[in-house]
Amino acid sequence: MASSHQSSPVPQLKSSDAFFKKEMDSAKRFRTVQSLPDVCPKEPTGDPNSLCDSPSLVADQHRWTIYHSKVNLPAALNDPRLTKRESDFFTKTWGQDFVDVEIVPSLYLPQINKEHFATYQQEIVQREKIHEKCKTICPHKDTFDRTLLHTHDKSRTDLEQVPKIFMKPDFALEDPLTFNVVLPWSHFNTAGGKGNRDAASSKLLQEKLSHYLDIVEVNIAHQISLRSEAFFHAMTSQHELQDYLRKTSQAVKMLRDKIGQIDKVMCEGSLKVLRLSLTRSNCIKAYNKLKLMATVHQTQPTVQLLLSTSEFVGALDLIATTQEVLQQELQGIHSFRHLGSQLCELEKLIDKMMIAEFSTYACNDLNRPLEEESQILEEDRLVSLVFGLLKQRKLNFFEIYGNEIIITAKNIVKQCVVNTVSHIEEIDTEVVVKLADQMRMMNFPQWFDLLKDIFSNFIIFLKRIKATLNVIRSVVLLVLDKNQRSKELEHASAQKNSTKESIIDTEVAYLTHEGMFISDAFSEGDFASTAADSVCQRNLSPDSEPSSSDSVSEPECTTDSSSSKEQTSSSTTPGGIDIMIGEDIKMSELELGRLANNIQELLYSASDICHDRSVKFLMARAKDGFLEKLNSTEFVALSRLMETFILDTEQICGRKSMSLRGALQSQANRFVNRFHDERKTKLSLLLDNERWKQADVPAEFQDLVDSISDGKIALPEKKTGAPEERKPTDFLVVDGQKYAVVGTVLLLIRIILEYCQCVDNIPSIATDMLTRLSDLLKYFNSRSCQLVLGAGALQVVGLKTITTKNLALSSRCLQLIVHYIPVIRAHFEARLQPKQFSMLRHFDHITKDYHDHIAEISAKLVAIMDSLFDKLLSKYEVKAPVPSTCFRNICKQMAKMHEAIYDLLPEEQTQVLFLRINASYKLHLKRQLAHLNVVNDGGPQNGLVTADVAFYTGNLQALKGLQTLDLNMAEIWEQKR
Repeated sequence: MASSHQSSPVPQLKSSDAFFKKEMDSAKRFRTVQSLPDVCPKEPTGDPNSLCDSPSLVADQHRWTIYHSKVNLPAALNDPRLTKRESDFFTKTWGQDFVDVEIVPSLYLPQINKEHFATYQQEIVQREKIHEKCKTICPHKDTFDRTLLHTHDKSRTDLEQVPKIFMKPDFALEDPLTFNVVLPWSHFNTAGGKGNRDAASSKLLQEKLSHYLDIVEVNIAHQISLRSEAFFHAMTSQHELQDYLRKTSQAVKMLRDKIGQIDKVMCEGSLKVLRLSLTRSNCIKAYNKLKLMATVHQTQPTVQLLLSTSEFVGALDLIATTQEVLQQELQGIHSFRHLGSQLCELEKLIDKMMIAEFSTYACNDLNRPLEEESQILEEDRLVSLVFGLLKQRKLNFFEIYGNEIIITAKNIVKQCVVNTVSHIEEIDTEVVVKLADQMRMMNFPQWFDLLKDIFSNFIIFLKRIKATLNVIRSVVLLVLDKNQRSKELEHASAQKNSTKESIIDTEVAYLTHEGMFISDAFSEGDFASTAADSVCQRNLSPDSEPSSSDSVSEPECTTDSSSSKEQTSSSTTPGGIDIMIGEDIKMSELELGRLANNIQELLYSASDICHDRSVKFLMARAKDGFLEKLNSTEFVALSRLMETFILDTEQICGRKSMSLRGALQSQANRFVNRFHDERKTKLSLLLDNERWKQADVPAEFQDLVDSISDGKIALPEKKTGAPEERKPTDFLVVDGQKYAVVGTVLLLIRIILEYCQCVDNIPSIATDMLTRLSDLLKYFNSRSCQLVLGAGALQVVGLKTITTKNLALSSRCLQLIVHYIPVIRAHFEARLQPKQFSMLRHFDHITKDYHDHIAEISAKLVAIMDSLFDKLLSKYEVKAPVPSTCFRNICKQMAKMHEAIYDLLPEEQTQVLFLRINASYKLHLKRQLAHLNVVNDGGPQNGLVTADVAFYTGNLQALKGLQTLDLNMAEIWEQKR
């Protein structure tokens, strides 16, 4: 069958054959020919792949194919229900006339005849000849395989007749169930009239079993015939195998005799030497065990002696070493059965003693007088305690130190208050018992000195804490560094041992090659190792006397772990103390790193504790509103003191503490609110009492303005000497320009400088001060507008009217403030963070509001004259005398306007204002002339108007500062179209 699957469907020809011009798929070229069932048609269907697509009995026996469709066509066409046999289902269904109907040929289907297949027959005849020729040349290779397959299938079919129960591996007739199945009792029942039938049944059973036996025997014989050649070959090889076994047995016997002789001559003496060496080694072991037991027996007295001198680390090392010896080398010794538990209890006692000792040390270290110069108390004692606590993994010792820090910080504040109160005679401690009440009775200088004393003590306190924690942290880091180096040494030692083992193997091979006894070579190495072991024993028992047997000791008396405890390295703490770091502090690098970080966090916590105590002290004094009542100088001094303390603590601890800074910010916000409310109230009172008249400028205000000339805003220092007598001036000179101002604006400038100076003193309130100053400037602008433009001063102050002089003066004051807004903006910009620059837009809005206000005042001045022109020119008549009364009155009012504003406004602004007034005058005059039908025709009326206009022009240009003013009076005449 295998050969049939490997045969090609068609013979493979050379490339020169014209038949295989089209390239076929590789999968189709090499598919195997499958045998067809009987129903497969023998003739080719014309499809070259039809043989490959035919079903297979082996592969497709369970799959339905078209060859399973077996239908009897006559049975399908014959209908048994018809009465007449000549009728069929066509005539029954479609009528009797169906068969007689002539079918009309289709117009769309061609008539097929043999000529249509002529071309195909010509092509296929040549291929069929080639195929038949190939069949004769290349016969099928699967003939033998099919025969074998047929034989195998036949044998398999015969064996399937045998019941499966006989093929079971556990087949046994002793089993009742099996016996009943093979030989049913029904075949042996002879009772009743069924005897003959039972006998026949028994005979049939016997024949059936015989038939099964024949089948099995035939199959066995067939299998034997297939393997007969191997069977006879094995029989012929049996004799040769027996000869080989006999020769082997003789060789083994000779070898055993020779080995027995060698054993007597060469091995018995050497084995005796080894036995004696082993006996000697056991004696040495026993001696060393006794020495070790004597040393362990002295452990408890030695521990008590070490504890009496506070040598906790030494006591713990001794206990750990003894515990390891008990577990490894003295395990099972009956006399030491309770020593392990006793040492455990002693170790717990040492833990408690170390914690109590560390608590005592922390208390003594933090509560000693602050005047002492030494920052670290008994550094060697501290280092010993820390090593002991690390060895016992008591990692929460820093919490004890943290709790002591909290208690000491409270005591520092309390002691400072007590010392300060004791020096103040005004406070009666018998009447006022509570320290908080006594503190509230202090005035600001006394309380300020107390706060300064508390801050200085806290700085010393934090420096001591930092020094102590640095020692503790350095010890932890030394242990961490030692652990890292130990790992590196262990790694290097492992590599060295692997190299050493390879060298030993080489030496053993050399000794064997030279004929030496290996035991002698190893015994030489034993002496070196025992010498090192004796040194270890002396280290373990320093009080024992050396003896002659110490030079020979047992190599296994000291384990690797115990010997590692004797290896220490010397290190130095920040204070210069040399310490020995043992390798028995078994802590992971993660734990040591976390502990170092916790110690650093403890320093941060100490800073936070000092800040919290300072905040509580500050809040206790602020309960009665004491801090809110401070003036600017006192609050600035307090702020600077607190900022200095905050910076000092940040420098010591390396991290910012926000509690005191937050309290300072809170108090600063309250100070800013009070500061702003006071000045806003003051400004409001000044504006409500301002009569909007030009004020004299004192010399101190001129000096104040001069100090800002370089762009730096600062209040001038008060002169200590006798003040110079300088007369006040009429104008305030700013950058060479004169400003006529009212008294309120002078005080407003000083208030603005106070805001800026406060920002310099307290930088943290820059944003709040900017907001408040913006509010103040807006308030001045809006309130002055209400009082002057809105005529509110008539009711508030009692002015009779708002004159043009009041308006011009108000405009000039606003211009002065606008002049200083860029300087104020630059001052705040230099003190704000870049992310806060967006707040500077308030100054832009204020500048715009002030410019709008100034423009409104100018418009108001123009409007006053506009209403006057409208009133006078509406009654104007062109008639003699010239100049007319109307123009005389207009020139008189223009002169009054000029007189009122010329000394207040700059010449440029005066000219611009009068140009706007002149434009209004020309507009009204032009409208009146058009109403009177007076045109520029050179007539008498035109002459009169020209004379009046010339009078107006002459008077206006005669005013001071208006000589060069271009009035352009030709615009009063209507242009001819």
